[in-house]
Amino acid sequence: MADRSSALKIGIVGYGHLGQFLVERIQKEGPEVGLQLAFVWNRNSDKLKDSVPKELILSNLSDFTHRDTDVIVEVCHPQIVKEFGIRFLSHAHFLVGSPSALSDPELEQTLRTAAKEHGKTLYVASGALWGGQDIQRMNDNGNLRHPSCFRLTGGLLPDWTEGEGRWVLYHSSVAELCPTAPNNVNTMAAAAIAAATLGFCGVTGEIVSDTALADYHIVEVEVTRPDGFSVKTLRQNPAKLGVVRGNVTYNSFWSSLLVCKGHGGRVYLC
Repeated sequence: MADRSSALKIGIVGYGHLGQFLVERIQKEGPEVGLQLAFVWNRNSDKLKDSVPKELILSNLSDFTHRDTDVIVEVCHPQIVKEFGIRFLSHAHFLVGSPSALSDPELEQTLRTAAKEHGKTLYVASGALWGGQDIQRMNDNGNLRHPSCFRLTGGLLPDWTEGEGRWVLYHSSVAELCPTAPNNVNTMAAAAIAAATLGFCGVTGEIVSDTALADYHIVEVEVTRPDGFSVKTLRQNPAKLGVVRGNVTYNSFWSSLLVCKGHGGRVYLC
């Protein structure tokens, strides 16, 4: 069992399905793996009363500075990243669970600068992205190059009415997609962050609706280098109909949390 005094103190921002999963797991397994809850915040604090100790409930998010916190984890909405990201990094390492927020180039650069200035790390949860560290290594080695941004030739979505079959709802740059569907494209956003030289404009995203996939999500990633090298992965993630995150994504976030030990003021995909 880890020494409680040396445990990594975690602040959880958001108490939806993912936030509940992380809070419950830290409470249950935290002492064994060196994690400890510093605070939990939710827009509706009443939701926390029966499951989170009163002393750990943060009613006003701006009061996070009064808590001894090593890592702040956002698992609620991109708007929180925009409003509090810089302040979070002035106080602790910051794990972004909604990387679609970083499709705003000004915000991304501001957060990178804040992390460097304060000696903190901006973590980006890989979530359902398989092979994200490999994409990041290719980027760091200079094996990815930036193509021209795609431009839409028509409306954002094709003429489509809900029905049976497979429909491509969107195919263009992730930069244009993130503001439209911020809660549905975080896997693509994580890939764009890993391939930093391409960025959100240089990574192409596609959203497909397929009524044959009622029990799981399909995440398909293809990475191609200028020399012809190409890797294509396909991930099938069990999920209930209508939910944003597949079942395996929860454990991926837990794994991300376990590597938050500090990496010297940079952006780190975990």
